Amino acid sequence: MNKIIELKQVYKDYPQAGVLQTVLHGIDLEIVPGEFVAIVGPSGNGKSTLLNLLTGIDHPSRGEVIVNGTALQSLSNEKLTRWRGANIGIVFQFFQLLPALSLLQNVMLPMDFLGILDKARRKARAMQLLERVGLADAAHRLPSQVSGGQQQRAAIARALASDPPLIVADEPTGNLDAATADAVFDLFAHLRDQGKTLVMVTHNEDLADAASRKLEIRSGRIHADTPARAG
Repeated sequence: MNKIIELKQVYKDYPQAGVLQTVLHGIDLEIVPGEFVAIVGPSGNGKSTLLNLLTGIDHPSRGEVIVNGTALQSLSNEKLTRWRGANIGIVFQFFQLLPALSLLQNVMLPMDFLGILDKARRKARAMQLLERVGLADAAHRLPSQVSGGQQQRAAIARALASDPPLIVADEPTGNLDAATADAVFDLFAHLRDQGKTLVMVTHNEDLADAASRKLEIRSGRIHADTPARAG
């Protein structure tokens, strides 16, 4: 079966007080298209570091990170930026919307960067995505004019703008109340049903159990890799 993500003996070291500290230890991981993988475990054990390697935001100290057929460690920063825009939609805990742009303009940004479609069709696609996440009426508002839940839904729409095969989310419901978190998670489940591959770091066990697979990271190692409980 094809693999959309493959990590081979991946290590990540960071210098601390003049000494190299190993944050990830020999990670081997395969994820196939269409999986919904939740990454769980205590804070400070390497979950976000792992996500940063999957997205090319950070580089492995040793080992290989292959995503959608591309060995990320072999790309220059410039090529990585363009590759990331076309292949991965990233949803951050703190939304990362540009404050001076409307929600519509924020969703159009990835398409502007990649030169996808003409301007009118970019706008139409961005509106379609905002409608899909229930934000068509708020399209022309600034991020500061909408709630945290609405900002996160706009961030999900932005992550989908270039129709990437892989969606990566770092604590996407961490700053939301329970009801809003449930609504955002329903969006992820819908994306899974449409065949997107989803990889999500979360501390919420209920959300993790709704994924199809759960990876537990402890002390920079995969401690457990199990199918999540159904429903």
